[in-house]
Amino acid sequence: MEPNFLRYSCQMALPGFSETSQQLLQQASVLIVGAGGLGCPAAQYLTAAGIGTLGIADFDTISISNLHRQVLYTPMDVGLKKAVIACQRLQQQNPGIKLVPHDIRITSDNVMDIISQYDIIVDGTDNFDTRYLINDACVLMKRPIVYGAIYQFEGQAAIWNIINSDGSRSPNYRDLFPKVDATQIPNCVDGGVIPTLAGIIGCIQANEVIKYIIKTGELLTGKVLVFDALTLQSRVIKIGKVTKIDITSLVETVYIPTMSVSEVKKGLADNVLELVDIRTDRERDEIDIGGIHFEADEIDENMNYLTNEKVKVLYCSSGKRSGEAVKLIMQKSPNAKVFSLEGGLKAWFEAV
Repeated sequence: MEPNFLRYSCQMALPGFSETSQQLLQQASVLIVGAGGLGCPAAQYLTAAGIGTLGIADFDTISISNLHRQVLYTPMDVGLKKAVIACQRLQQQNPGIKLVPHDIRITSDNVMDIISQYDIIVDGTDNFDTRYLINDACVLMKRPIVYGAIYQFEGQAAIWNIINSDGSRSPNYRDLFPKVDATQIPNCVDGGVIPTLAGIIGCIQANEVIKYIIKTGELLTGKVLVFDALTLQSRVIKIGKVTKIDITSLVETVYIPTMSVSEVKKGLADNVLELVDIRTDRERDEIDIGGIHFEADEIDENMNYLTNEKVKVLYCSSGKRSGEAVKLIMQKSPNAKVFSLEGGLKAWFEAV
């Protein structure tokens, strides 16, 4: 056996897994969007398996609250960029592959250029705008997407946009969720997630990538795997063989105005802005940093206040709900002086 194949000898010993299969992995290029709870384990196993080129796209920095599930990072990495650190760690794990960090926010302006460089995309995102954007771009670029999602004790996985034998395309994310009101759905920071679930679903995503590249097994095409970490039960939901959604263009990325913790504190000291807490009553009772309080679904009732002359900074646990709320306010009143607290309460207390 060639020396460069020695580290892969156990997978090459599998029935039907030959030297050709390993060469297919080494010739493949995979992009992971989101180097978080799902992206970390998916990247680790794809790196170990010998994927030839692995891109990591993430513009975020590492925080203490990431560490329980984002297992590539250590406390020494807090404040550093995820894409950069992830690629450094993965390169140490397997010096024989190419790691490409994309330390930028994925937007409608750059998504097509980025995904065009890769054969298959792994969706490890944690916000709906980016998830829909990646889905739509991959459909337009004819790239398969491996989907994963986690919340509390439940995870989901699927593979979208596969070419069927008759040339049609399998379902994509919009076949499952044509449109979602993201303000009503909390993320991991707001709702919690058991850390092991991120590893389980991330590994399933990596498994689908490997199966797709070496053309073996039965892919999660036209169906969604739903996994319950509390009972260890799983079920597969079939959603059809062919997409029923006609995607012809990208939805333009909406830039949500934000303020950093330091900017907000200065604005409060100068009395030029007001805080607005849009979390639930229960969250408010547990901890707050002041300001007016009403829940995210009460925005319509408070538009007069939100659009008066004084600057408003909305906050939640992570900045995601407040960002969606600001976007909704600006759709109704484009000249509103509203901002989202960047990073939410997580960033506020980490700054302290």
